[in-house]
Amino acid sequence: MVSENLYSGELSKSFSVVTDFYQRALKLGDERVEGWPLMASPLPTLTIALTYILMCVYLPQYMKKKYQLRPLLLLYNGINILMNAYIAFELATNIKGFNWICQPVNYSKDDQSMRLARGLWWYYFSKLFELLDSVFFILRGKTNQLTFLHVYHHSTMFCLWWIGVKYVAGGSSVFGALFNCLVHVAMYSYYFLSALGPEFSKFLAWKKYLTIIQIAQFILAIVMGVNALRVKCDFPLWMQYSMIAYMISFLFLFGNFYRQAYYYKSSHNNKRKSSVVQKKKK
Repeated sequence: MVSENLYSGELSKSFSVVTDFYQRALKLGDERVEGWPLMASPLPTLTIALTYILMCVYLPQYMKKKYQLRPLLLLYNGINILMNAYIAFELATNIKGFNWICQPVNYSKDDQSMRLARGLWWYYFSKLFELLDSVFFILRGKTNQLTFLHVYHHSTMFCLWWIGVKYVAGGSSVFGALFNCLVHVAMYSYYFLSALGPEFSKFLAWKKYLTIIQIAQFILAIVMGVNALRVKCDFPLWMQYSMIAYMISFLFLFGNFYRQAYYYKSSHNNKRKSSVVQKKKK
């Protein structure tokens, strides 16, 4: 009985420590964004991300029919192009005077700072909207595209940018979002052309260059992160280290995807062509 009471007391104490830390962490958030949609607590974002992962794992098992969805895909990709272009414009036009090596967050409510904060919130929201990529893969029966890279990328970006907007909605955070939006304008333009049908396939020869641009983006983010640590930028230290580790994981995963999708595939095709030529000679 004594041991049970002791265990219960320790459990209650541990729970109290966790809840106290959670409350303190929320209080450290940016007051400007506290009342914005999904910003008051991380729980809605975490719930959506978990639901998304479970959907990707289990829903394909129950899908018996495939859907074309061409008009819906065109609308979806078009919205993504416009949304990312808008966010990129908002961010790019409000970084005048920024230091690209180290730019602390300005938590004031002046027009420039608020436009940047709103732009980053829309960037966070775009990561929620982009979860529909996976829904369309499942509905179209393209479950082979629900790779670990795909699910990891979509779920973690959505969660991590909640942290970004909650605590560092501005400063050096803007650069990564800006670059990524520009990449996504190109990427969803490619998807838009692809959804138009096979007659537009002649305009899709540049797919592998999108992956190269993404890899270059991760390398640039790592370089900027390491440089920020070098100059001791006034930015949360744990965020800098976490961002570098996160970009390294992307660099590895996207690099592996590039090797599998383009390098090994190209080598295999060349060997097959060589084999066919040799057989013809015989």
